[in-house]
Amino acid sequence: MKVSLLLLALLVISVVSADTYPSKYDDIDIERILQNGRVLTNYIKCMMDEGPCTNEGRELKKTLPDALSTDCSKCNEKQKNIADKVISHLKNKRPRDWERLTAKYDPSGEYKKRFESTQTAKKNLNLR
Repeated sequence: MKVSLLLLALLVISVVSADTYPSKYDDIDIERILQNGRVLTNYIKCMMDEGPCTNEGRELKKTLPDALSTDCSKCNEKQKNIADKVISHLKNKRPRDWERLTAKYDPSGEYKKRFESTQTAKKNLNLR
């Protein structure tokens, strides 16, 4: 589901499989990671090729292009929800990092537009 994967993958997705992404990171405490600036910064540095990567970070970098190009079709609902949290956090609390990540992983803005359209549609449904 769009750029949300970019950041979801930061913390959740491991390796691309045939039908779905592995769920081994689905129970990660995303709130704890988002509130720990040092850990989040390390993930971002990994994604930007500015620092070392954990195993999860390396797996994310391999998975992210597929996740973005397929609109997260291999993500389960939990992964999509985590991605939304991560994106919201980065957009609101770390906009510079958000812009840098989208510039690298979505230079044409295609996935960002898709994400924003999806978010607008969700908001409209919730208003009814």
